[in-house]
Amino acid sequence: MSEDDSNMEEYPTEIHDYLTAFEKSLGSVDEMLKTMMSVSRSELLQKLDPLEQAKLDLVSVYTLNSMFWIYLATQGINAKEHPVKQELERIRTYMNKVKEITDKKKASKLDKGAASRFVKNALWEPNAESEHTSKTPTKGKKRQ
Repeated sequence: MSEDDSNMEEYPTEIHDYLTAFEKSLGSVDEMLKTMMSVSRSELLQKLDPLEQAKLDLVSVYTLNSMFWIYLATQGINAKEHPVKQELERIRTYMNKVKEITDKKKASKLDKGAASRFVKNALWEPNAESEHTSKTPTKGKKRQ
């Protein structure tokens, strides 16, 4: 019997796929952390504009608090009643604010001059219409 076979007996087989996916996720997190730690923070922040710096800080603190949430859950502590839940909600609020700022930057700007010309040309002008109809007769009407 191999080591894998003895480990399989320790937990129900129904959760094997979940545990495998969890192990892969942990590997991904580990690799991402190694990548982030390979560059000094000050060097990284110098390359980013203030909005990108805010995004990096928010993602970092959200990740750290999420990992603490998971730790609490593994220790049998109800994380929903722990202050970490309020902290995660506070961070989400700031993430939404940063998203709004990003969306505003991406939004198209209104060219007021072009918009007024477009509206002016699209509107019906009674004088221009009466001149147009007097020059060309319409079908179905008799000329007077």
